[in-house]
Amino acid sequence: MNKRRDNQSSVSEFILLGLPIQPEQAMFYALFLAMYLTTVLGNLLIILLIRLNSHLHTPMYFFLSHLAFTDISFSSVTAPKMLMNMLTHSKSISYAGCISQVYIFLFFGGIDNFLLTSMAYDRYVAICHPLHYTKIMSQSLCFLLVIMSWVISFAGTIVHTLLLARLSFIIDNTLHHFFCDLSALIKLFSSDTTINELVILIVGSLVITLPFICILVSYGHIGATILRTPSIKGICKGLSTCGSHLSVVSLYYGATFGLYFVPSSNNTNEKDVIVAVLYTVVMPMLNPFIYSLRNRDMKGALRNTLRKGKFSL
Repeated sequence: MNKRRDNQSSVSEFILLGLPIQPEQAMFYALFLAMYLTTVLGNLLIILLIRLNSHLHTPMYFFLSHLAFTDISFSSVTAPKMLMNMLTHSKSISYAGCISQVYIFLFFGGIDNFLLTSMAYDRYVAICHPLHYTKIMSQSLCFLLVIMSWVISFAGTIVHTLLLARLSFIIDNTLHHFFCDLSALIKLFSSDTTINELVILIVGSLVITLPFICILVSYGHIGATILRTPSIKGICKGLSTCGSHLSVVSLYYGATFGLYFVPSSNNTNEKDVIVAVLYTVVMPMLNPFIYSLRNRDMKGALRNTLRKGKFSL
């Protein structure tokens, strides 16, 4: 028994089986590399445009710049390691690297949820209380919402990580995933994981479900206000004001609930991996396109920046 426990607790690395795309891996490597570079460059462009254009120094774009930074960090937790493993045909990740990946992934994922909630509240104030918008969405409140996003996400993530680190592992250290996902990793534990599962349920409710409910409530009030608008022009303006954010929320929570709340037929269902690719690689890449192509201010800021750059050159 002691020998078995020693073997369990001495795991130094994990084996990531990666994506189920072995026959044409080179083509998928090029595809995912292009998507990751698009994610980084697109979100950096958003941050740059907001910094350089003073008319974008508003609460909505303040939150958007933080969301862009979070998307870069969130995607960088998993994509570089996945690309490296695909390039070198290596499937291993160290124990410390795996635990760190779990922590950072959950941390930035939690911040994403709270930032989307803050942006929904900003849209609610802008549409439902336009005359008091400047007073309500003050600079201090915006900073407070962002700081709270980081603090709450950090607190929830550190609890997960500490509970994860105290458990011993079974001899089989193979993960049917392309990164160290908490739900996949916990299945390898030999000791009692009841507390871990309970904490996942509680923290998941606070970090995912509660923000989602707050977003639904905000859009419920927004929808009621828009429908009370007598003119079609007013309705279209209200919808365009929150269209980009609503698109991102729909895609993000659709993928999240599809992964964690729709049961799989077995523990190694490829659906989990495919949905994980959607919200770790595809979603951070789509955000810049959604906010730039559907947003007149962002397109105008890009034109002004390019025009100024051309004149200065």
